[in-house]
Amino acid sequence: MSQAREPIVTHVFTADPSAHVFDGRLYVYPSHDLPHDGKNSEEGGQYIMEDYHVFSMTRPGEDVMDHGEALHVRDVPWAERMMWAPDAACKNGKYYLYFPAKDADGIFRIGVAVSDSPTGPFTPDAAPIPESCSIDPAVFTDDDGRSYLYFGGIWGGQLDRWVDGVYDPSRKTPVGDEIAVTPLFAELSDDMHSFRAAPVHVVIQDENGEPIRVCDEERRFFEGSWMNKIGDTYYLSYSTGTTHYVAYATSDKPQGPFTYRGIILKPVVGWTTQHSIVEFEGKWYLFYHDCEFSGGIDHRRTVKWTELTIHEDGSIETLDVRH
Repeated sequence: MSQAREPIVTHVFTADPSAHVFDGRLYVYPSHDLPHDGKNSEEGGQYIMEDYHVFSMTRPGEDVMDHGEALHVRDVPWAERMMWAPDAACKNGKYYLYFPAKDADGIFRIGVAVSDSPTGPFTPDAAPIPESCSIDPAVFTDDDGRSYLYFGGIWGGQLDRWVDGVYDPSRKTPVGDEIAVTPLFAELSDDMHSFRAAPVHVVIQDENGEPIRVCDEERRFFEGSWMNKIGDTYYLSYSTGTTHYVAYATSDKPQGPFTYRGIILKPVVGWTTQHSIVEFEGKWYLFYHDCEFSGGIDHRRTVKWTELTIHEDGSIETLDVRH
């Protein structure tokens, strides 16, 4: 049995946790850091990831089961490397694993793989989702059964290099007072393998309805979007990147626009900050990763969890897990 704010497992390095409840059991779908002695790079080359393991537990703090390898890059026809942060969904009696990877041209795409079990193994489609790009897919299924995919991350995630569905490696990242790049949003088809329409950027705005700017590094989107619905309100949470916060914004529609509300998680040990939020047995939990277990080595991360407090007014209490 583990305590809150301790790694859920230590026999492998895990990061980017996506937590879900399926049939009363809690499942975590993280990425898998492979240890190495290479150097960091602006493109994220230090995050060498080849496969996914699925972990489950009866409830947070209980013993965690490693269900083994669920999908490996060698089994994905279109992918070559960098199997970064995944997510999962259940629909039509099937389980779907969404994942980013670089293709033969070094461009990130989003793939989908299917299984009859939440633990896999997952069988990938032969090609990535048409019109998909970048990293960090997050699936959300609304009360009406419609499912949506939120995805994207700038810099190494390449989202800032896409214009009107075309990848331009020479495109410069917006800077200063320019409007910050925001995650892409698309409704998934009924079979969960394609988009109903071309993805569009969601709007993240301040309290005055103005789009968040690049220079506003404490509030701007960087990567790692996640979606929850609490009551009638949609909560888009995400990493701010350079300032290392997990922030959140709310809307009355799944496509936004989203209005910035505050900080969920203050900086942890390590450069990246990625998370998921899940309700389980009437309580809300935040799953996240840090590098404390490895002594601060950025590409040797471990997934942790802690309870989350959501107030009656809908605000989320800010956490500082380092204190």
